[in-house]
Amino acid sequence: MIEALELTKRYGSTTAVRNLTFTVRPGRVTGFLGPNGAGKSTTLRMILGLHTPSSGTVTVDGRPFREHARGLRHLGALLDAGDVHGGRSARSHLAALARGNGIPRGRVDQVLAEVGLAGAAKRRIGGYSLGMRQRLGIAGALLGDPPVLIFDEPLNGLDPEGVLWVRGLFRRLAAEGRTVFVSSHLMTEMEHTADDLVVVGRGELIAAESLAAFAARSGSSVTVRTPAAEPLARLLTGHGAQVRPTGELLEVTGMAAARIGELALAERLPLHELTPRTASLEAAFMELTADRADYHAGATR
Repeated sequence: MIEALELTKRYGSTTAVRNLTFTVRPGRVTGFLGPNGAGKSTTLRMILGLHTPSSGTVTVDGRPFREHARGLRHLGALLDAGDVHGGRSARSHLAALARGNGIPRGRVDQVLAEVGLAGAAKRRIGGYSLGMRQRLGIAGALLGDPPVLIFDEPLNGLDPEGVLWVRGLFRRLAAEGRTVFVSSHLMTEMEHTADDLVVVGRGELIAAESLAAFAARSGSSVTVRTPAAEPLARLLTGHGAQVRPTGELLEVTGMAAARIGELALAERLPLHELTPRTASLEAAFMELTADRADYHAGATR
């Protein structure tokens, strides 16, 4: 478990993270989302003890990470897949990590096989593609078989097969009871993978809740197709719904599909389609972080 309590980090007059309080629970995949400059990387580095908080605390299984001897046995992390010595082989790189953390040498070949790099274990990392480096970084995170794992943008450079593999890996790790914390800009992947979300903007907490609860913030709707669009729109509006008509299609918000069907049946109005549409994570994210982004794209001339 990862627990942050009023976590704050200042650099001179700049506050990168302000009073963040959240919990990342075991047995769940928790997505860490926020616009560029939101303070995500700073927060991850404070969890790992690479940056010291200006105030507040963050613990891994009840203790600051720096207090855990042989850290890779307690927390595995991928922060930057390029932060490795290009002249080393994958096997020698992982072997050095294993020696420093009291991990059996045999574990090196196990994780290389798990991430699909067994055939490239003796090659120099400098010749690896970005996707191969990502796999090596994931292998390093898994090396100590830790109960807590952190991944920062783990899908960069991966091909479709690799993306599916990583998605399944995260779900499996969570199913084993581990704490899995994933920072990513890929909303569709978070929709497929995450159970919970921690969302930040300009260093402050926006939300810490289930993915479903966060997505629902932008509202859901029901698409209705009917030859009686006009009378049905009046009926639904009279019962408190908001209706946007387009020919035979009605986009209805503020009323569940079952209730729409009941009202239409009572008035004997025919329905050819009644489709609930759940709000997307991307829509909720854009709506709730619109005023928290430091960098906005502008029109070009």
